[in-house]
Amino acid sequence: MGRKWGALVLITVAAGLAGCGGDGDDSGTAPAAQSLPQVTDPGPFFGQCGSVTDDEVAKAFGMPPFTGVTRNSVGCEWETAGIGGPSVTFSWYRGSPIGRERAGSELIGRPATDIDIQGHPGFIASSEGILCELGVEFGGDFVHWSVMYADAQPAADPCKVARDLAELSVSRAK
Repeated sequence: MGRKWGALVLITVAAGLAGCGGDGDDSGTAPAAQSLPQVTDPGPFFGQCGSVTDDEVAKAFGMPPFTGVTRNSVGCEWETAGIGGPSVTFSWYRGSPIGRERAGSELIGRPATDIDIQGHPGFIASSEGILCELGVEFGGDFVHWSVMYADAQPAADPCKVARDLAELSVSRAK
């Protein structure tokens, strides 16, 4: 058994080294170096769920009581009817460019508009009055609120809900 594993490892290493070999063109030109991501200073601390309480989210959202609240190291999600139903989501991205989130929103048909929350740039994008997402930048970090009414009749303008919750988070950042 040991010889079989040794042979397998030897074959794997040899194949890997062969794959690293050149194509026979030894023109002396080195491949372009990949640029490393720019290191930025960390933004403020937002606390769990953006320092916004379940009651504050419920009041802003205006829907029936939440059936589930998920909290983890990068954000929170409040749901009223399970996955795919009405929900509010907060996410906190450290060392991640907000432009990628904005571009993703635009790519799926939600044109983004520039906003400012307490002196911090960001974007807001919506879809047919049932979904709104809002991102606020803090150097290399950003926070993101998403409000989705799904098939339910919206109890409030989802972009107003997202903006109100973002205002709370930003005002409580440390």
